[in-house]
Amino acid sequence: MIYNSIFLAIPGPASMILIIVVVLLLFGGKKIPELMKGLGSGLKEFKDASKEENKENKEKE
Repeated sequence: MIYNSIFLAIPGPASMILIIVVVLLLFGGKKIPELMKGLGSGLKEFKDASKEENKENKEKE
């Protein structure tokens, strides 16, 4: 029973294509690389901050 609900949450190929088309229509081809660059830099900053916090926690111990 639980497995059925998990698979319903995963979008299929048709849904993924629809999502990509909607994103292209909303943002256009020129804006998407800028959005991905911003997303990548945000993820990098998050990882760096979590690494620094792990170092601080280890130093306290």
